[in-house]
Amino acid sequence: MTETRTQTDPAITPDLIAAHGLKPDEYARIVEIIGREPSFTELGIFSAMWNEHCSYKSSKRWLRTLPTSGPQVICGPGENAGVVDIGEGPDGKRLALIFKMESHNHPSYIEPHQGAATGVGGILRDVFTMGARPIAAMNALSFGATGHPKTPHLVRGVAEGIGSYGNCFGVPNVGGEVRFHRAYNGNCLVNAFAAGLAEAESIFYSAASGVGMPVVYLGAKTGRDGVGGATMASAEFDDGIEEKRPTVQVGDPFTEKRLLEACLELMASGAVISIQDMGAAGLTCSAVEMGDKGGLGIRLELDRVPCRETGMTAYEMMLSESQERMLMVLKPEREAEARAIFEKWDLDFALVGETIAEDRFLILQGNRVMADLPLSKLSSEAPEYDRPFVETPPAGPLGDLPAIDPIDGLRALIASPNYAYKAWVWEQYDHTVMGDTVRAPGLGAGVVRVHGTDKAIAFTSDVTPRYVKANPLQGGRQAVAEAFRNLCAVGARPLASTDNLNFGNPEKPEIMGQFVGAIKGIGEACTALDMPIVSGNVSLYNETDGQPILPTPTIGAVGLLESLDDLIAGQPQTGDWALVIGETAGHLGQSALLAELLGREEGDAPPVDLDTERRHGDFLRDNRALVHAATDLSDGGLALAAFEMAEGAGLGVTLDSSEAAFLFGEDQARYLVACSFDQAEALMVAAGQAGVPIASVGRFGGDAVRLGGSEAPLTDLSALYRSAFAHAIGDA
Repeated sequence: MTETRTQTDPAITPDLIAAHGLKPDEYARIVEIIGREPSFTELGIFSAMWNEHCSYKSSKRWLRTLPTSGPQVICGPGENAGVVDIGEGPDGKRLALIFKMESHNHPSYIEPHQGAATGVGGILRDVFTMGARPIAAMNALSFGATGHPKTPHLVRGVAEGIGSYGNCFGVPNVGGEVRFHRAYNGNCLVNAFAAGLAEAESIFYSAASGVGMPVVYLGAKTGRDGVGGATMASAEFDDGIEEKRPTVQVGDPFTEKRLLEACLELMASGAVISIQDMGAAGLTCSAVEMGDKGGLGIRLELDRVPCRETGMTAYEMMLSESQERMLMVLKPEREAEARAIFEKWDLDFALVGETIAEDRFLILQGNRVMADLPLSKLSSEAPEYDRPFVETPPAGPLGDLPAIDPIDGLRALIASPNYAYKAWVWEQYDHTVMGDTVRAPGLGAGVVRVHGTDKAIAFTSDVTPRYVKANPLQGGRQAVAEAFRNLCAVGARPLASTDNLNFGNPEKPEIMGQFVGAIKGIGEACTALDMPIVSGNVSLYNETDGQPILPTPTIGAVGLLESLDDLIAGQPQTGDWALVIGETAGHLGQSALLAELLGREEGDAPPVDLDTERRHGDFLRDNRALVHAATDLSDGGLALAAFEMAEGAGLGVTLDSSEAAFLFGEDQARYLVACSFDQAEALMVAAGQAGVPIASVGRFGGDAVRLGGSEAPLTDLSALYRSAFAHAIGDA
């Protein structure tokens, strides 16, 4: 074998190995695999491919237990994104929805604007690298306490980054969630979701095929930004966090837009064999994954890689995470045609290597071998751990509660940035671009029309981290169940899910126990509700100085409306009856009321009966013609849901009960619906026939909010609700 070490390589020391996120036994395994010490570049390649972010070494043993198939699933986990069938398009061809959610947590904490922006760019590339034109984006954001000095800076930077990238690229942002909790003080979460449409017979995959096929570099030039980003994303934070700033990528949405158009044009030409986004670990990960999935080796010549900086080393080029780049295996006879397309869009196009029959990842620079590794060992044979875990102990009983005035409880909720009106955030995002958004953010699930058809897709993102911490199994179930309810509440049939599993250090048995419990709950719910997981991401080591985040397994879900006539998108009308579908027992454990009014996080998470969830969701969809408006009941229970529904319509609301447990309890499998008298009568008859619990709880109308014997003017509560978020982050 040709000598791989260069005169400028640093010595491989224990400190250098540790700095690359590798344990001593992992390094020993590397030496055993290649039969020698690695070069500096080879160490970087192994570090990138064997870290948590790329290898899923602590989680894949449990990810395999999730349901990932179904008649609607065209492609499950393992590709850039998941693919589901949504039926015929306007020309009679089958259409596919391609979607995924992925984290950009660590970069967004270090540099919020660019971290969040490149998170959006990366998830969009995951979608269009499979041949889909993006039609929607969402984001799920978790920040520290609003009183923490860094929180306002992070909120502003993340929102600006998401808005600037998505708006310039031209994709509507139709939903998501924003939460605040002190557990995120040192580690915010930015989970980005994107979805796109393609013909079901024209999906592009990443597996290379054919020996001697040209490997082509596409898009923007390679720089030093993001070097080591994947390794940084797989480590805890400490006092040296500012030193990690150079590992954050820099995005250019206008280049990404051109890359989208060039890729789709090239795909339509028939010249593409396989294609892969250069995301985490950049050129390294994209080349290795393409080769490994195709059972081939890859030879790369780095002198041919377009660079925007001079003197870049092989190590820097292989680990750069510069944005807006793709790697493709091309039909050789179509090179001139492909090159012309990318030159037309003013993007780089360079033949940088070829596929080879041997199981080798061969990297050349300046006629020197910089790396020569068995390619399969980097990807499919990366370490896999069955980490020890301890189950989360049962939650203690809920202590006695003081007497609570219902209006005081409602004020506490709507004055909190967790439940206040979030227009400050989503008004920075363009939700109307492309002209197909049917339901704007801020109203539950977002809805986007399938252009040229009467179909529409509904999108939602959900999790309640307090529940997951108290009871990972029920919390995991509840995240899926709430996503199911949000889709049903707009009349959509739930199709499938993507997960973004955000946890602390998996080497701590209690954290691993949270992960295992949540996975079990998610799997049970996805199976029972027919919402298989078709894509996703795991983000571990979300800790700072040993303090973990709340376990936050975000569920992104999609649903199908066969016709826009099926959409439940109205508002309550004056005189409408307020009805609750489902049983109310008054569960206050881990509730929003306790957290916001009393500062207490106590008790167990609410139990989730999955059969009941499905039956009640199906009932609502089957009887959608009998309701003016619908929403699921979750955080804040009936009182918060009724206020939000009424306030959005400019109406007051009267709820008959003054009991805190009834008004603010967070029992699951429940919906609030607004109906005329005749509709309400018919709906109650239908519920009786179906064996579904239903109860009248009040009326919509007037200019006040009345909760039992307590009331307040709607104008006062509305002013508080609509100003609280901006006040909380110091941007009133």
